[in-house]
Amino acid sequence: ADWRIVERGYNAHVLGDGPRFPDCLTAIGKMRLESKQDDQYLPHWVVQDPDDPARPIGPIEDGHSVVFFNFRGDRAIEISRAFVEKDFNKFKRTRWPRVCYAGMMEYDGDTHMPPRYLVEPPAIDRTISEYLAHNGIAQYAVSETQKFGHVTYFWNGNNSAKFNDKTEQWEEVTSDQIPFDQAPAMKAPEVEAELEHAITSGRYKFLRVNFANGDMVGHTGSLPAAVEAVKAVDAALGKLLEVIDRAGGTAVITADHGNCEQMIAVDKKTGKPVQSAGGGFEPLTSHTLNPVPFIVHGPDTGRYELNAEVKMPGLGNIAATLLALLGFTKPDEYLDSIIVVK
Repeated sequence: ADWRIVERGYNAHVLGDGPRFPDCLTAIGKMRLESKQDDQYLPHWVVQDPDDPARPIGPIEDGHSVVFFNFRGDRAIEISRAFVEKDFNKFKRTRWPRVCYAGMMEYDGDTHMPPRYLVEPPAIDRTISEYLAHNGIAQYAVSETQKFGHVTYFWNGNNSAKFNDKTEQWEEVTSDQIPFDQAPAMKAPEVEAELEHAITSGRYKFLRVNFANGDMVGHTGSLPAAVEAVKAVDAALGKLLEVIDRAGGTAVITADHGNCEQMIAVDKKTGKPVQSAGGGFEPLTSHTLNPVPFIVHGPDTGRYELNAEVKMPGLGNIAATLLALLGFTKPDEYLDSIIVVK
């Protein structure tokens, strides 16, 4: 999403470019203290040769073998492209070492990135968008850069290509490249405007959107920023529901995990908030395990009732539920819909 971050990481690995430290523990401790950041926000750094502080340890050189492992395909694709692509143009590579580069798996089956990998990737097929595309249903997907891959690449089963170029439209709103707590509204108004335009056009029967605010701002640990983020999404959602109502459509509102609904760390043993060293409470910057809502809003919701056969509804039931709302029969391999016609 932010190629400047990829560039800094690439230069640290290849050029040894970055703040120098004698060891990893010293680096992490100092960088966390100075930057007040952790996880993916921690600045880059390099371990130096103990006998020659000007020399970094282990820069990637010609003839080296590089194995990359990461469970997030979108991030793995970016750094893999920087090492593999001959005509790479996202940033200037001061040096491009000729290495044997392999991913733990193939992160993109359409572009075959990276070309070498260690484990055969799982084949994900018969996704809901593939089903709808084969049935000629026009689809629209929109989000800002931070979550664009979630409504496209991940949504399509780790595939970056559309199933039908004629019936599918993807819209990316470019995210701001600043810390998210500094602008917690992010691009929610712009994303809402794009989706509103798509709805009123009447061209699409199935539209999907991901508002990035709750997750990205939640990761910053700033409670005031999280409040503003939720307000921004709430305002955007309010506008969208009015547009959907006028169009006679149905809205489904859900999530796959929590984040900004809990901004304070809780001790797992006592259930009490964790006190921070400087007073106050320790912020929580990770995802939560709280249940998420699944809301169906529309003129025909009275026709449906909860499916008593689904005892523990989850993400696996959503595809069949969406197909039911669209008037389609689910494939046999899909889990059951959460709702059924009365």
